[in-house]
Amino acid sequence: MKLFLTASILALAMAGCAFADAAAGKTVYMAKCKGCHAADGAGNPTIAKMLAVTLKPLGSKAVQAKSDADLKKDSTAGVGKMKPVKLTDTEASDVVAFIRTLK
Repeated sequence: MKLFLTASILALAMAGCAFADAAAGKTVYMAKCKGCHAADGAGNPTIAKMLAVTLKPLGSKAVQAKSDADLKKDSTAGVGKMKPVKLTDTEASDVVAFIRTLK
């Protein structure tokens, strides 16, 4: 019984480490993404006009329907005219967690 309890607690603790941190993601987003995507994720119209693109609001159904893996890839590899952003895997996961709060 002690072994089962110990194993269960360890498994829960390890699972907790795998969850992304939206608050940490907001900090990274504000430093590396806000310039183009705006603080609320709606997109910076000046940047959109300058690049002759339409920035999809990050809270839109189209963006929110993407998988976490796709959002991480978009963030780190770039999409269209968006250049890749240098993020650690943890930072990318945290940014995705923050983007999910923009619904």
